[in-house]
Amino acid sequence: MATIQQNPAVASPSHAAPALEPVEAQPEGRSKRPILLIVLALALLVGGYFGWQRYQFAQAHEETDDAQVEGDVYPILPRVGGPVLEVKVQDNQQVKKGDVLVTLDAADYQQRVNAAEAALAAAQANVVAARAGVATAQATVGSSEATIGVSDASRARLEKDLKRSEFLRKEDIIPQSEYDAVQANLQSTSAQRATAQRQVQVARQQVAAAQQQVAVAQAVVKQRQADLDNAKLQFSYTTVTAPGNGIVSKKNVQPGQVVAPGQQLMGLVASEQTWVIANFKETQLGEMREGQPVKIEVDAYPGREFEGKIQSLSAATGARFALLPPDNASGNFVKVTQRVPVKIVLDKVDPEHPLRAGMSVVATVKVK
Repeated sequence: MATIQQNPAVASPSHAAPALEPVEAQPEGRSKRPILLIVLALALLVGGYFGWQRYQFAQAHEETDDAQVEGDVYPILPRVGGPVLEVKVQDNQQVKKGDVLVTLDAADYQQRVNAAEAALAAAQANVVAARAGVATAQATVGSSEATIGVSDASRARLEKDLKRSEFLRKEDIIPQSEYDAVQANLQSTSAQRATAQRQVQVARQQVAAAQQQVAVAQAVVKQRQADLDNAKLQFSYTTVTAPGNGIVSKKNVQPGQVVAPGQQLMGLVASEQTWVIANFKETQLGEMREGQPVKIEVDAYPGREFEGKIQSLSAATGARFALLPPDNASGNFVKVTQRVPVKIVLDKVDPEHPLRAGMSVVATVKVK
């Protein structure tokens, strides 16, 4: 007979486990709720305080991250063309005003200077010759005037001789032939005087013409001097110098390269002064004025603040200076908040934290 096993899960009433009694909550659990409430209240108070501070700050300040450092960048452009003989600088090299950057082949320009000098010398020689012509013409005038004087003296003497001859001829003291000779000499002297007068007029005209030739020759000298000065100026342009103190950037010229006038050889970033151009929204300009203090944070120097002030506000928005400015009178209009460039200058320069043109900054203006 098989043995029947009883399922241990089925317990008899006599062996049943005693029923579990409900456990009361510990009093320590209830004591944590006030602490949580206090912490939450403190957090709300602190958040509200900082929120209020931020609100007050926003009411008195205008901020933008659409700002960058600007500086003078001089394009180095040759004023004459020619082969490059030597490039005396490298990228990122510090240079001073007047330092030689590039030299061009000056042989052609030296030849032009030599030709201009020769032309000037010839023009100056023409002036000397023209002045000599004036002196010659003036001497001719003097000679002709002297001839007139001699003729006048001879005529006066002959007129007296003629009167005596007339008296003597009436008395039949002298022959008719002698009287006729005196009369002929007087007529000849008068003719010589008239000829001398015409020679004086011609000589004076020659003096005036010679003086005009001197004036023309002097004008030619001035023209040749101008040509020489221009040739020397063109010759000087074969040496390209730095227009100011700065740092060489973006050099794209090499020895042997043939350059043309106006071709950019490199850029020179001025190192003396930088400023900030901040593009504020037009809705931020209501309380903004020149001279207001500005805090500047530069991305390159985290945690470092620079102080400055507003120097000027642009007279137009940035869109007005775009290559294709928008025309709101055409097509469908969508209102877009415009930005106005504001120039900010730094109160002082920090040599340990130099600002370079193009750096991104955050500008905060205190408007109240």
